[in-house]
Amino acid sequence: MRRSDPVRLFQTLPHACGYYAERTAQNLVLDPAAPQLDQLYGPALERGFRRAGGHLYYPHCPQCRACTPCRIDVEHFQPDRAQKRCLKRNADLTIVECMPGYNRERHALYERYLRTRHPGGGMDDADASDFRRFLTAPWSPTLFLELRLGTHLLAVAVTDVCVNGISAVYTFYDPAETARSLGTCAILQQIELARRRGMPWLYLGFWIDGHPKMDYKRRFKPLQVRGADGWRELA
Repeated sequence: MRRSDPVRLFQTLPHACGYYAERTAQNLVLDPAAPQLDQLYGPALERGFRRAGGHLYYPHCPQCRACTPCRIDVEHFQPDRAQKRCLKRNADLTIVECMPGYNRERHALYERYLRTRHPGGGMDDADASDFRRFLTAPWSPTLFLELRLGTHLLAVAVTDVCVNGISAVYTFYDPAETARSLGTCAILQQIELARRRGMPWLYLGFWIDGHPKMDYKRRFKPLQVRGADGWRELA
């Protein structure tokens, strides 16, 4: 299979929206059985798709277009004052690039994070198979960025390294360490990883204008969003 070959595109059934309780959502999904998904991943990212487990998907809701793909311009990014303070607070951490996958230490942290941040959301009782299924895929160019204080694991940033950019897939961290702003710290470390690898973009998934859970993404400037006419810088 070549990247120019046709790839089947499926539409999911309606399901509960993760951002608006009164809405339903649907996704377009590239055929998960298609060979060479690793080669399709980069072009799919460029077109606004995102990985969840072994699926590359794009929101396609009949009555809503709120989810907007976004990415950070790595070359021109400069941390603001709050982000500089975050880096200073976490200067005692060690950042380690690791092979992806399940182990008990990561799973325990993942469980604590989900129980605290997403109680009752359907993910807060994740076993080992749930961990593997959601965070990794056999074809995906994934690494885990571990943030450690000494030997203690504080955060894991699940990070996909593609030929045309890096994708911030998911980050989970110790909920007792809120003062460290570990989510922000993880993105800053992914930006540095992109710079070391010579990658122009850090893809942050989707941004929703006016949604409080997505507002933090605006602070990583310059941020680009993708619309019908392609990518543009968000004012």
